[in-house]
Order: sequence, then structure tokens, then C-alpha cells
Amino acid sequence: MTISPQHVVRLHYVLCDSAGHVLDDSRRREAPLEYLHGHANILPGLEAALEGLAGGDAREINLTPEQAYGTHEPDLVQTVARTAFPGVEELSPGMRFQAQGPDGPRTVTLIEADDTQVTVDANHPLAGQDLVFRVEILDVRSARRAELAKGHPLAADVTASEVEDRKQ
Repeated sequence: MTISPQHVVRLHYVLCDSAGHVLDDSRRREAPLEYLHGHANILPGLEAALEGLAGGDAREINLTPEQAYGTHEPDLVQTVARTAFPGVEELSPGMRFQAQGPDGPRTVTLIEADDTQVTVDANHPLAGQDLVFRVEILDVRSARRAELAKGHPLAADVTASEVEDRKQ
């Protein structure tokens, strides 16, 4: 069976930056990725590159920033008052916080802080980077009705009657 919309895919991957540094490894975590193809569950460029592969296939997939987490948007780097972080005694670069943006909640990464100001970046940490995925497709199967209703894979014991159907 090949990867196409309405199929659940289980795969292992190693994610590297363009210099070859490993950023994530599903085998090391002993947690293969499982997703419902065609439902925007993974990066668009990765999903497109996986289309047509089958269980046992292995590939190296190179993604540009536009195919992955987008370009780095300078407008998403802002300096705010230190008072925007009440109750947080120590602030250090790399800390991540949930912030309310015009489009809803957004995760921001702290870039620098002093006694009065904090600079945060709302870009995804991998925005602007070329990425390399080394993937091995473990298996591909048809999605069950409950999975199609929810838009993502579900545990094997979950039935369609136990989930709210998004298509109604």
C-alpha cells in the first residue's frame, strides 16, 4: 500500500539541519511518528515528499524554509516590558513562554532580558532553516472512520461511535 490521502503512516525519521547536526531522532526516542496523510498533520513539504512511498521505503528529504517552518520574520521579534512576565523571577535566553497574539496563543522564545526589557521571538525555532529528514516508512494502512472523523490517528480500541464526527 502506498502513501496517499486517507492513509495512516507510521515512520521513523532523523531530522538534521543543513550542517548535518541531528535535531531529532524518533528511533532514539523509541517513538515512531504516526500521522494521517492529507490532513495537514505534518510539515507540508514533508507530506508532499512522502506521497507515493510504501512500507519499507527509505528516503532523504531536503526541505527549504518555505516547505518547513517558514522564513524567519523579523517582525515577530519584539521587545516588551519586563513587567509582561509577572511572577517569573529569573529570565534567561532560550526560555519559552505562551503569549497571546492577535491570532490567538503563540509560543515565544526569550532572546535576551535585562531589568526593564525582554526581547522575544515568536518565529518557530527552526524558521529560516533548510532541513533534512531521513525517513524509513514502517507501514501504511487505510484510516479507520473514527480517524477520518477526528483528522488524526487514534488508538486501535477507539471506535467511530466514541468520537465526534467533524464532517457533520
